[in-house]
Amino acid sequence: MTQTPDPNQTPDEKLSLSEQITDILLKAIMTGGVGLGGIGAFWSLFKDSDIPRAVASLLIGAGISYGASLLDPLHKGNKRRFTKMGKDVDRGVDRISENLSARVRGVEDQYFQCQAWDCRRYRSEGIAQHDRIFTPLLEDVFVPLQLDPGSLQPGFRSPDIQRLQQLMHSDGQKIWDLLKQADKQPVFRQIVILAWGGYGKTTLLKHIAYTYGMNQQGKYEAPRLTPFLLMLRKYRDVIAQEQPPNLPELITQRHVPSLPESEQLTLPSDWAKNKLLRGEAVVMLDGFDEVAKSQRPAVARWINDQMRRYGRSIFILTSRPKAYKDQDVSDRLELATQLWVKDLNPQQRQDFVQKWYLCQERYAAGGEATPDVQKIANQAATELLIQVRARQELKDLAKNPLLLNMIVTFHRRYPGAELPKRRVELYREICLLQLRDRPAARQLETLLTQCEAQTILQMLALAMMKKRWERIQRPVMLQWLDYCLKQQGETIEAAEFLEQIVQISELLVEQEDEYEFAHLSFQEYLAAAQIAQRKQERLLYEYFNDDWWKQTILLYAAQVNPTDLIREAMKRGATDLAYRCCQETTKRVDPTLVSELSALKQTVQISRYAKLEGYLKNGQWKKADNETYRLMITTIGKEEGQYFELEELRNFPCEELLAIDGLWVKYSNGKFGFSVQKEIYRECGGISDGQYYGEAFEKFGDVVGWQQLGSWKFDMIWGTSAPSGHLPVSHLPVGGLVVFSSLILFSRIEICKI
Repeated sequence: MTQTPDPNQTPDEKLSLSEQITDILLKAIMTGGVGLGGIGAFWSLFKDSDIPRAVASLLIGAGISYGASLLDPLHKGNKRRFTKMGKDVDRGVDRISENLSARVRGVEDQYFQCQAWDCRRYRSEGIAQHDRIFTPLLEDVFVPLQLDPGSLQPGFRSPDIQRLQQLMHSDGQKIWDLLKQADKQPVFRQIVILAWGGYGKTTLLKHIAYTYGMNQQGKYEAPRLTPFLLMLRKYRDVIAQEQPPNLPELITQRHVPSLPESEQLTLPSDWAKNKLLRGEAVVMLDGFDEVAKSQRPAVARWINDQMRRYGRSIFILTSRPKAYKDQDVSDRLELATQLWVKDLNPQQRQDFVQKWYLCQERYAAGGEATPDVQKIANQAATELLIQVRARQELKDLAKNPLLLNMIVTFHRRYPGAELPKRRVELYREICLLQLRDRPAARQLETLLTQCEAQTILQMLALAMMKKRWERIQRPVMLQWLDYCLKQQGETIEAAEFLEQIVQISELLVEQEDEYEFAHLSFQEYLAAAQIAQRKQERLLYEYFNDDWWKQTILLYAAQVNPTDLIREAMKRGATDLAYRCCQETTKRVDPTLVSELSALKQTVQISRYAKLEGYLKNGQWKKADNETYRLMITTIGKEEGQYFELEELRNFPCEELLAIDGLWVKYSNGKFGFSVQKEIYRECGGISDGQYYGEAFEKFGDVVGWQQLGSWKFDMIWGTSAPSGHLPVSHLPVGGLVVFSSLILFSRIEICKI
């Protein structure tokens, strides 16, 4: 017969004797177990209970030997009477462990969801939203970026030829290829990704965090890791202080609370630390270049320290190249694998445009992707892509993800309109769209159409460039805007102007308690426009060798006749910058500039090659080889450490190729040079048409000394004792693409009549 529970009994009285003892044992276990040092605490649990004293005494006799025998399940002498009790305890411990694990797993799932929500929308920096233009989801439009192995320095300094060939055979490296190898290849646990503004570094990290957050890493065959996406601009002041928090503290106390829907998220105290120690985390540190230069040594020390402490986890850092390279020697941040973001190739460009337009039309149709919706999207995407493919200037712009995003935004806002063909024109049109056309299209009564809003922003941008500010706290921003408005004779309140700029134009955005331009490139463009408008070119002269001002100077040069600017840059030794200004200017269809600049450009080129000529004249062949690479890579607008795309070699400027080759041939007495290599290749049976002829190229490799016994060794000889055609070589990548790069270059030499 079932006994009816007595409602007056205490909870302990409702338990059986065995259950009461088990409960006490579990309490003891949870407070550290029972050993010789814990007998007193163990006894106190019993004496406060209603278990018969004799049973308690007997149990303590068994409990003293708990550490050696309780889990066997209990002491052998008490095996018969306590076997069941030991099993009860064992099941209880399992139950607690399972419940705890389930709770942690549940909390972890909440964290993953919060991190994914934070990265869900493809909110490209610098792109405001308009009528008929929707903010897509990241998963709808993201195109995987290709990465160059930038850590492989020119001159073939890495002995791991097999690894290089693996990297170079593919069309660049994808980040997931490295993440799935990180467990076995420690070199991939510390990665720095370099690129100038607008190349999608932040978007790439958001893609990683979102993928892990949604538990979708399996489609890349990558292991399950916990993502921590930390924006360094948010934490730079905390990290740079004298006693900064360690990484687990930063994650727990600052990162997690900043995520959406994190109010109910309560993680175990050592959760982040344990994840890091066990190598179950991928830590993404975005924007080292957004750390103030004075703070970078302290931030670099902190990052180095965290990587040493938690070396089993993966660290990915992003930065603009100059900030990463120009570090103090004593506090240098160096990660094992250095990668560059590659330009978008035609397929990536097409994929993004098609995905973006399908997303727009689907949203406009209420979320449906019916055949008619797909047809409209395909038509719009095709029309845009035809325009891009028809003009080299547009193809150059579309290599940059930010500029491509601006192009599709412009094209959708103005269907059928001709696309801007130069970078400076694209920025100009987007600013007009944000400040004038967007409010007009929405019939908004706004201050932006009642005042010279762009002039105010230009003044602000120039002031921020001078101060080297990328973001400003609200009180300081209001002071500057008030000053700029009064300078223009405007009576508008600074707070009201700021609110409308942020809400309507979105050229300024609010981040935490600070304001900044939607993208640094807009700040650079607007500052350049202000200098051009006020004819203040002379203030740029002192910044020729300052990388902070480089893009502003180039954007200025694209808006004016830069003859005086180029001459002054030459006078001050900034020949590379002068050359880039010539490149920006000659993209303009302006006949009055052609004759004046052509002679000036020749002067610039001669000056650029002075260092190469000096090395060759002095027989410094290795330095000459590296200088050749530097000249060639900067000619196409890239940075040292990057490699050439085959298309870039296929269209390399003939005059530069001729100048470099001429110096090599002259100072080596006809032994070295591109033209020498081309003739040797032809003598080996090759044809300079850019096609691969295996036997001829293998023979060529033997003749010039790049290959030994059928293996591409590249054991370089830096002197005239080397075989003919041995140099130059550092402009070529190691591995499979060395063949194709050489053949493309030979073909270009043929076309250039060298």
